[in-house]
Amino acid sequence: MKKIFISILSLGIVFSCGKTEKKNTAEKADLVKEEVKETETETILSVSDAMMENAVIYEANIRQYSEEGSFNAFTKDIPVLKQLGVKILWIMPIYPISTTKSKGSLGSYYAISDYSKVNPEFGTIEDFRNLVKTAHDHGIYVILDWVANHTGWDHHWIKEHPEYYTKDKKGNITHTVDTDWTDVADLNYDSKEMREEMKKHMMYWVKEEGIDGFRCDVAGMVPIDFWKTTTEELNKIKPVFMLAESWEPELLANGFDMGYAWDTHHKMNDIAKGKANVIDWDKRMKQIDSLYTKEDILMNFTSNHDENSWNGTVKERMGNASEMFAALSYVAPGMPLIYSGQEYDMDKRLLFFEKDTILKNKGKFFTLYEKLGKLKNSNPALHGGKKAASYHKISTSEDDKVLAFRREKDNHQVIFLANMTKETLKFTIEYEGVFQDYLSGESVGIIPNEKLQFSPWQYRILIKK
Repeated sequence: MKKIFISILSLGIVFSCGKTEKKNTAEKADLVKEEVKETETETILSVSDAMMENAVIYEANIRQYSEEGSFNAFTKDIPVLKQLGVKILWIMPIYPISTTKSKGSLGSYYAISDYSKVNPEFGTIEDFRNLVKTAHDHGIYVILDWVANHTGWDHHWIKEHPEYYTKDKKGNITHTVDTDWTDVADLNYDSKEMREEMKKHMMYWVKEEGIDGFRCDVAGMVPIDFWKTTTEELNKIKPVFMLAESWEPELLANGFDMGYAWDTHHKMNDIAKGKANVIDWDKRMKQIDSLYTKEDILMNFTSNHDENSWNGTVKERMGNASEMFAALSYVAPGMPLIYSGQEYDMDKRLLFFEKDTILKNKGKFFTLYEKLGKLKNSNPALHGGKKAASYHKISTSEDDKVLAFRREKDNHQVIFLANMTKETLKFTIEYEGVFQDYLSGESVGIIPNEKLQFSPWQYRILIKK
C-alpha cells in the first residue's frame, strides 16, 4: 500500500482513546510566556502554550483579500487584525501555481509548482519577509499552508524524479485516487528520497524565512510517521505550531497542536437548518471529551476557504443564526477562526480559480469579532490547551432548544445562553447568580425558575461579577 491512511471513525460512535503524550509538549511547556527577542531587523517569536490557550486564528486569502491581491496590500492591514485579537495568521499557499492541467484562468493555490519560491502574482520574497516581520512586530505568528499530498503538474519533480509520484497500471503518473483533483499529481510516500526533500523544504521556511509553523492540507492523506518525524525536526529549529486539516486524534498525538472541528461545524450548520438541536450539540461535546486529550485543541469555524467557495456563505448556510454561531465559536472549547472577509460581513462566495475581491465595509461583525477577540485573549475561562478551562452543561426547561453552559478557570466564569431555534422561547434555567452581559454591559441576575424570554437565535455571554 502506498500510504498508511488514518481510519475514519463513524461519526455516530463515541469511543475513548489512550491519553498519548504529544511529542514536543515538554519543550513547549517550558515556554509559558512568549519569548520575544529583539534584533535590529526583526522580532522573533517563539510558539508557546500561552499563545495556544488564548489565540484567535485568521485565514489569509492573499489573492482575494484586496484588489491588488498582494503581500504588501495585506501587510498594511495586519494592525487591523491585531485589533480583532488575532494571534496566528494562517496564510493560504503562497507558492508558484502550476499551469499544466490547471483549473480556471489562475489555477488553484494547492497545485504547487515549486515549494521554495513565492507566487509572483503576490509579490516578491522580500515582500513576504516584510509581511512576516510586520506580523511578528505585532505579536502575531505566521503559519504557511503546506500541501504535502500532491504537487502541480509543472513541478520539476515530474520530469526529474517520476519515482516520487503515484502511477497507474500503465505506469503513468496520476492524480489522487477517488478525487476530482485532476490539476495535481499524487505523491508516493513509499519514496524515502521524496519524503526527505519534502521535509527539507518545510525546514527551509522555518529556518530561513522565520515562519512559525504550518497548516497542513489534507493531513490525514499523508502517513502519520512522516508528520511525526518531520515535526520533530522542525521543533529542533524552534518550537512550531502545527494545524492539521483533519480531525483524527492520531494526528494530534503525533506532532500536531490543533485539528479541524469538522463535526462541530457540521452540527452548527444542521442546527441552523433545523436538522439537529441542542441534544445533538451536547452529544458532540461528549464525543470530543472521549476522542481527545485535555491538551488537544480543535479549530472552531463558521467558514473557511472550502466552505465559502463550495458550500456557501455563512448567511446561506446559517441564515439568521450566523451571529450566534460566530459567538459560540469563541466561547465553546477550541480556537476560533476568522476567514478573510468575515470581519467585513462578507456575503458572497469568493471565486477560487479566478481573481475576486473582498469589500472592506465595517458592519456588525467587525465590532463583534473585536469584542469576542478581547474576551478570548483575556478571560481564562475561555482558555484551552494544556490547562484548559472546564466546560459544564447547565440544565434548562427547554434542553433540546436552549443551549446553556459555563466555562470556568482560576475563579473566572463565563456563561453562554442561546435560543437555538427560529421561534421565540420562554424557559427557566437551573442556575443563579449576578452577571454582566459582556456585549451590552448591563447587569443580569439569574434566579432559578424565573422565566426568561429569548427571541429566535438570541444569545447572551454572561461574565461572573
